[in-house]
Formats: sequence, C-alpha cells, structure tokens
Amino acid sequence: MEIDAFQQLMEDLYGEHDRSRGIPATVAWLCEETGELAQAVRKGTESEQLHELGDVLAWLASLANQLGLSLRDAAQRYVDDPP
Repeated sequence: MEIDAFQQLMEDLYGEHDRSRGIPATVAWLCEETGELAQAVRKGTESEQLHELGDVLAWLASLANQLGLSLRDAAQRYVDDPP
C-alpha cells in the first residue's frame, strides 16, 4: 500500500472521530503506542512488533491528517536532502 493511500484510509476510517478527540489527545495516543512498540521490540514476538508498528503508523497518519500535512511530503525530505 502506498503511503498516500494509507493516510487516506486512516482519514476515511477514523478522521471524524480523531478530529473530535483533538491533536493533544492524538499526540498522547501516538506516544503511548510508541511506548508499546518499544516494549514489543525489547520483549515481544515478531507478530507483536508488527502489530505495534502498524498502530504507530496509524496514529502518525491521524496526526498528519489533523495537521493537514502529507506523510509523503514528510518522507520526501529523506529523498531530497537526507540528514
């Protein structure tokens, strides 16, 4: 799946609900999921790691949607001028 399509899927599935929750709560959820990913990396199975990667990606897409930004554009930086 292309990143634009994934970002749109998150908008279609959760956009209205996520916007009603707001950006601060979305950032909090993203942080929580990042913590769960860190724990899965340390002690989890490959299946658990994959699950948590998906959760982090979904919350990141939600945040980008609420900010009106494109994950594709964010990733392009690494093509145009990698740090």
